[in-house]
Amino acid sequence: MANLPQQGQPLPEMDLTAEDGSRVGPDDLAGQKTVLYFYPKDDTPGCTKEACAFRDRMGDYGEAGIKVYGVSLDSPESHREFREKYDLNFPLLTDEDGRAAEALGILRDNGEVANRVTFLLAPDGHIAKVYPEVSPETHADEILEDSASL
Repeated sequence: MANLPQQGQPLPEMDLTAEDGSRVGPDDLAGQKTVLYFYPKDDTPGCTKEACAFRDRMGDYGEAGIKVYGVSLDSPESHREFREKYDLNFPLLTDEDGRAAEALGILRDNGEVANRVTFLLAPDGHIAKVYPEVSPETHADEILEDSASL
């Protein structure tokens, strides 16, 4: 993952689809602090732990004025099932063609999945912090602490 964008850089142009079919682009990710976390696959042990950790802290994220989006290469249908099964309270975005993951330098396994990497975005849309190594259990807490300094 040597080509990861770094702190202070703008997020590369990307167009993602929410599980409801709506499009989410760079303008939608600007305006407030935003967590854009990429994960390998819906409904797998580590990805479920990470998603549930964000779910459980969503009240704190809301109080801090932080939007949270989970992103994987899974289909919108897979995302809907994952959200419903675990009562996730934030949007999951699909990058089915892997273009966003590729632009961010996190595509792996011959384009099959994205690495588990998180981007904390400042309100101006620039990258405030990159998390290339994530612990699914504690990551949501770590980002909340880091975002307080933005």
